[in-house]
Amino acid sequence: MNSNKKDLSAVAVNIKKLRNKKGISQDKLSKLAEVSFHTITKIESGDTPNPTIDTVQKIAQALEVGVDDLLNN
Repeated sequence: MNSNKKDLSAVAVNIKKLRNKKGISQDKLSKLAEVSFHTITKIESGDTPNPTIDTVQKIAQALEVGVDDLLNN
């Protein structure tokens, strides 16, 4: 397996990929999802590998994707 600093969870990889695809910053995503900037950075960096389902739902809604799109590899 390819290991950068940490093995990132599917949710971390997918959030970052979809956020970049939409061209929005972590700060903008945190505002759209109504979660803290700290939460977004911790999820994307792998410090929070298993965010709550509530947080995942808010982020999915902000990115205009389904929760499945964030959870699946």
